Amino acid sequence: MMERIFLACGIALLLLIGLCLIRVIAGPTVLDRILGGNVIGTKTTVLLLIIGVLFDDVGMFVDIAIAYALLNFIATLGAAKYFLRRKAVHLVHEDHPGREIR
Repeated sequence: MMERIFLACGIALLLLIGLCLIRVIAGPTVLDRILGGNVIGTKTTVLLLIIGVLFDDVGMFVDIAIAYALLNFIATLGAAKYFLRRKAVHLVHEDHPGREIR
């Protein structure tokens, strides 16, 4: 019974990852794409843990999930720093040109 619940949660996470992937591909700004990529990484970490429970080997998958989460965090920081230095991030509303996005 619990395996079916975890399997349903895994499938739901895959669907949510697909929705976030749409945001990454069609995001109007760089910030949306970075945030979408970070959310995909977070959901993938949880999905790895669910896979570990399904295969009765949580210990190994916890190590993989922690390493993946750390890489996701570092990649997000790196991308944010890169675009901040490059000044490619537009922090001004397109509807209200004088107003900055916070």
